[in-house]
Amino acid sequence: QLQLVESGGGEVQPGESLRLSCAASGVLGDWYAMGWFRQAPGKEREGVAWISSSGGNTEYADSVKGRFTISRDDAKKQAYLQMNSLKAEDTAAYYCAAGQVPYNDLVPRADYEYQYWGQGTQVTVSS
Repeated sequence: QLQLVESGGGEVQPGESLRLSCAASGVLGDWYAMGWFRQAPGKEREGVAWISSSGGNTEYADSVKGRFTISRDDAKKQAYLQMNSLKAEDTAAYYCAAGQVPYNDLVPRADYEYQYWGQGTQVTVSS
């Protein structure tokens, strides 16, 4: 039983930055990966970034490579998504998710591999 709450969304102009946070509470298994997903109106939900339970392995969607950075701080039970050089195409509701894994270096990418989800936070990029 894990609860996730995102924060940090807002409205910015192209080229600006935002840092999203995901606060976790409750209890989960020994190891769990974290992921950030997003969904724009009329579009399917897509994965953005993922991080292993250890924090040592990360993966990014091609559309955000070089611009976004995922990280985690297990002592604070938080995950983050630093978003730089934002584009209008990044406009979406962003969700964090947690998925239990058998090894601390695994980085699952599929939606169905994540069991716990936050409520989402809106990011709007417009000029």
